[in-house]
Amino acid sequence: MDRKDAYQDKLQAQLDVWKAEIAKLRAKADLAQADARLKYMEEIDGLRAYQKKAEARLKELQDAQGEAWKDVKSGVEAAWDEMSDAMKSAWKRLS
Repeated sequence: MDRKDAYQDKLQAQLDVWKAEIAKLRAKADLAQADARLKYMEEIDGLRAYQKKAEARLKELQDAQGEAWKDVKSGVEAAWDEMSDAMKSAWKRLS
């Protein structure tokens, strides 16, 4: 396995964790009262937007040929940082 493949696997694993976290928030929203449910759903919608951005960056990385993936890496890492920060903030606000 080369460095690009290992990096992609790491990113995909983190995306899978985030998807599971969003699913947990969705389950909490389903159990919440109406006003709290709206708050959860707003957070979830925001997180899904970050998730889509991160997935798009991962796709760019996967499509990069040869050593070009290293040029895409900084954009990927920025999207990952944004997603990570958004997840942390959402859990703080909703816990």
